[in-house]
Amino acid sequence: MAIAPDLATDLATIARQEAELHFPSFDYDTAWRLGLSLRELALSRKQAIVIDIRRFGQPHQPLFYTALGGTPDNSRWVQRKSNVVARFHRSSYAIGLTLEHTNRAFAERYGLPDADYAAHGGCFPIHVAGTGIIGAVTVSGLTQREDHNLVVEALCLALKKDHDSLCLSAPH
Repeated sequence: MAIAPDLATDLATIARQEAELHFPSFDYDTAWRLGLSLRELALSRKQAIVIDIRRFGQPHQPLFYTALGGTPDNSRWVQRKSNVVARFHRSSYAIGLTLEHTNRAFAERYGLPDADYAAHGGCFPIHVAGTGIIGAVTVSGLTQREDHNLVVEALCLALKKDHDSLCLSAPH
């Protein structure tokens, strides 16, 4: 089955994002600055979102969390998206788009409950060079593509990467 051109382009762009958006190190202060950057971006655009940054482990360690007005159900979405990244070490949007390509539901493909997992855009792995995936940054409240793009924008700002070359284009 051939991948639609837009879907193939999106998956290739996300793979490039995941390969390039690596931190040299990541600590509490880094999480705080990243969270504040996301919050400022959202406030300047009047976006109602939840922002969550967490370190994986047992249990997951919250590093930053804020909810902006109008997001009553989004904390649950954050948890479900984060579970996808913790399990697969890929962005939640990449997993969702891959499932879309194969026309399969998450629970059908992986045998994991939808109540605990959401393969929807907005959660991105925190990758530390030389260490690997240590956690995730999640946004919820916009469309899944906009959630994903907002996280990537903040990561590009934090890592001084060219956002224009890494962001997903507007849907066709």
